[in-house]
Amino acid sequence: MTRIGSTIPTRQTAPEDHADVRVIPKTTQDSAHISDYVCINVVDHLEFKSDEEAERGWSHDEISSSATSEEQSSPQTAVRDPTQDTINRTISHVSGHDAFEPAAAITASDGNVPYREADDEIFDKVSSRRKVAIVTVLSFGAFLSPISSTSVLAATPEVAKTFNSTGSIINLSNAAYMIVMALSPLFWGPMSQVYGRRSAALSSSTIFFLLSLATALAPDLTSFIVFRAASAFGGTAFILIGPACIGDIYRPIKRGAAMGWFLTGTLVGPAFGPFLGGIVVAYSSWRNIFWLQTGLAATGALGVYFVVCETAHHLKINDLKSLSGKKRTLKVLGMISPMRVLRLFRFFNIALVACGSASLTWNMYSLLTPVRYILNPRFKLDSPLLSGLFYLAPGFGYLVGTFGGGHWADMMAKRWIQKRGGVRIPEDRLRSTLPFMGVIMPGSMLVYGWTVDREVGGIPVPVVAMFVQGVAQLFCFPSYNTYCLDVMPGHGAEVAATNFFARYLVGCIASAVVLPAVEAVGIGWFSTISAAYLIGSALATMATVRWGKGWRERTQARLEGAKEYESEAKADHDMNTDRSKGAQILGPGFAFDKSGPVQQSRNIVGRET
Repeated sequence: MTRIGSTIPTRQTAPEDHADVRVIPKTTQDSAHISDYVCINVVDHLEFKSDEEAERGWSHDEISSSATSEEQSSPQTAVRDPTQDTINRTISHVSGHDAFEPAAAITASDGNVPYREADDEIFDKVSSRRKVAIVTVLSFGAFLSPISSTSVLAATPEVAKTFNSTGSIINLSNAAYMIVMALSPLFWGPMSQVYGRRSAALSSSTIFFLLSLATALAPDLTSFIVFRAASAFGGTAFILIGPACIGDIYRPIKRGAAMGWFLTGTLVGPAFGPFLGGIVVAYSSWRNIFWLQTGLAATGALGVYFVVCETAHHLKINDLKSLSGKKRTLKVLGMISPMRVLRLFRFFNIALVACGSASLTWNMYSLLTPVRYILNPRFKLDSPLLSGLFYLAPGFGYLVGTFGGGHWADMMAKRWIQKRGGVRIPEDRLRSTLPFMGVIMPGSMLVYGWTVDREVGGIPVPVVAMFVQGVAQLFCFPSYNTYCLDVMPGHGAEVAATNFFARYLVGCIASAVVLPAVEAVGIGWFSTISAAYLIGSALATMATVRWGKGWRERTQARLEGAKEYESEAKADHDMNTDRSKGAQILGPGFAFDKSGPVQQSRNIVGRET
């Protein structure tokens, strides 16, 4: 824990830090609080890695290789030594992997507290301008798949007419698209950990380009649904790779702001998609929606190729160079297995955060899916272009939220770091979501639903309610995404994959059931159900804030016990193997005890003749 002790002047690595370093005293009390900031890595121990692999580690090896084993210290002293320039590294009790731990809190002369952690220098290998360029390109890529999920909503009647189908069937194609969006992170998350972010982004953008082209040329309904759903497999990778890259290049207390800018693309896409689709279908064929998507996909692929560098600190594939072809293949298949992601749902904090994030997606698609079928009759609109204007309200809300949502999350994290005397706990960031999920969004959802249901007020009422929804969501999503990066260093992509899997699985359900549910119970009661879901998710998030640290501590203890049992079993097995080999070498006249081989006495009975 970063406890505040004596103040010792020292030279800082970052030029902007001209302050004293408060050093952690070596006390028993401090060691009792290690779990406050040790973020455990649990994925690997679900499969019980070999000792050789555990010693290598997977996190930040290339950057921190200059720190020798003699420089590694206990968690009590995981700070910069005032007499040397190196940063000590701390090994997690559970995994043996490098984990970020709070270094000394730095008190500036003006009273501000710039928060630094051990091994912070790895975030400086990419320049600030390059970071902005990378986030911009990835945000644009993340804009493409969500916009495709909703751009056809404004053209649903036209697509149904072309294929002699119904609006409900076309909406089922949206559900199929969302299913693939939910499943693809299970693959791309581990893939980006093994082969790197850049390789995954290039592969996925190429796939999205080719399948978008196939969708534009689809000759019948079956091929339209298949190609459209399959294109989500490539497009969704950006949504996952973006947060992983942000975790690679930004310090923890600056990730919220970067995440807010990145999420602009993922959230503006669903909101502006129907508007753009409405413009296209008002003046030309609905197929031009997908021709436009194809051109945007090509632009995104070129942006990745020329701008995005490899940001991962260590590629897991490099750990397998010594293995033969068959063993290497089997190991890679295990590394990219979707089960690595699904197994993470057994941990309460990860499951509840995924639930909270999914409720936001449910809320989004509950607003966007039925607009043309609900608001057009309510306000007697007969043009897809006019109904498309309603989608601009949440879209502009997302844009406004971009300027404050991420900074709000970072500010909350910094506030609690100061309250705890320099200790960073990942769950503190989630506090920033509670007023928006528990009060603002449910309230605006009720206003939207019941004013439309009872035909109270004019067009401004639902427009304002949808705008507030957009702003509030951008004050929640950055905290959830950043928590996924903070809670398990070195496995951020896999933890984020759980979040996106739950998010788009619920989005798929929403796309399929919203319109039938609204037709069955009315928009008022359906909005009430959505508001209740939001409040329940806020309570789940509150539980994670309150008990998340304890859940992680118990998980840590359980995994430590499992690892100790595994080590003892391996030692016993090796001892028995050595005894067996020794007995074979020395012959039948020897036995083994704890001290080594002992010659046996033989009783020879003579036979009478």
